[in-house]
Amino acid sequence: MSNQITNYDGSVVTSPQQLVYAETVNQIQAIMKDTVRFPGPVRAMGSFHSLTPCASSSGTIINMSNMKRIIDIDETNMTIRAEAGLELIDAAKELRSKNLQFVTNVEIGNMTLGSAACCQSKDALDQGQVDSYVIEIKWVDPSGQLREASITSDPDLLYRMRSSYGLSGVIYEVTFKLERLEAIRLTYLLRNVADLTENEVAKVVGNNQGVICWTLGSVAVFECRNSAPKVDSSSRWLADVRRMLWSHVVAFVSRYSQSFMPSQTLKNLLLDGWFAILRSSYRVLNWIGGFTLHDPDKIVDYRKTPPSGRYAFTFWAFPREQWLHTLKEYLTFREQHFRRYGFRCNMPLGSYFIRKDVNSILSYTHDGDIISIDPIHAYTKADKAAWNLFLTKFNAWAYQRKGIPLLNQSPFVNSSHVVAAYGRRWHEFKDWIRKEDPNGRMLNPFFGELTM
Repeated sequence: MSNQITNYDGSVVTSPQQLVYAETVNQIQAIMKDTVRFPGPVRAMGSFHSLTPCASSSGTIINMSNMKRIIDIDETNMTIRAEAGLELIDAAKELRSKNLQFVTNVEIGNMTLGSAACCQSKDALDQGQVDSYVIEIKWVDPSGQLREASITSDPDLLYRMRSSYGLSGVIYEVTFKLERLEAIRLTYLLRNVADLTENEVAKVVGNNQGVICWTLGSVAVFECRNSAPKVDSSSRWLADVRRMLWSHVVAFVSRYSQSFMPSQTLKNLLLDGWFAILRSSYRVLNWIGGFTLHDPDKIVDYRKTPPSGRYAFTFWAFPREQWLHTLKEYLTFREQHFRRYGFRCNMPLGSYFIRKDVNSILSYTHDGDIISIDPIHAYTKADKAAWNLFLTKFNAWAYQRKGIPLLNQSPFVNSSHVVAAYGRRWHEFKDWIRKEDPNGRMLNPFFGELTM
């Protein structure tokens, strides 16, 4: 179909009857009111980096990419007000010119501010979740009426809107809290997973402002973030290298280093060698004491990443105190799955430490600090089915261990997963959505199954 749209990694394809590139609020209102010309479900779409069909629709999709104007940057009150289609990377560049930054600067820079305001992301190395720092949201509700909520005018409604996933209407304007541009240092600590203790993990988490753990084979690499007095001129290039690796190199090498090997044995040897090279690079970073960069330099722009450099992932969160035991169980699960099905992920396993955050109804850290387990894989046509099978098996494994998925970043998530993960808050959320959208104008089949 002419309106066929594919998400970033190619795993989700949708073909709406109507695809509209909105340019004004009045246009969005007209779409919401005209149920004949613009049939439901109506879904707003940003850059479509989601790994689930949360933005998919056979009815109407409103692409927000033409609504990306910065309305105001208030340097006194430290806020930015902008249209919802503005991408994080572009907003961050403008803020940097004024010596400002977002409070939370996530890796996926192509997330739009509208998505950041009402969805969840695997945030780490900064202060909590992105949506916690949106202080005002304006949207067009399912009946076409203008609505708004802010931290001062209606904090209870804002609490729900921050994780509403576009189910209460189309967000067109948001205001985020800011802070001064900050220099940080990233340092690296390598440990064999088998030798890790709970006390050591607690010390790493407690002694650093932010932590990501990359597991390569059986070695855990803790990437630790702390404030720095300034950015060292001698290490500025390392921030560029870091972004290039994630936007072009790592997935490309992981994908194609195995594609041309004639046997599974050679593929495994080559992947082991690639992981050894990555571990060696982290050891070098550990030896030199890491490097400094400005906090927004962690943001990666994937707009020029070719398909060969893209990768897929999933996200499940686990209570911080449970994580090390769960990680060791995951390594066993990974090996058992490989022996049975011949599939293994070709990129490092990610684990994000994120602090308790009760600022949105579906916050995945609502009940306490978490560390995630995020399998990452750069698949080809030849192993896409094997990757999908792995994701399904991993979901069942994570569900049994009381993991918490994200509705936009955990492929093949189902209603039993979210009911178990979010409990009472999920039922409250469903009741609120039914009240906001009684006719199901925004409810696509993906969310329909989840909210049954």
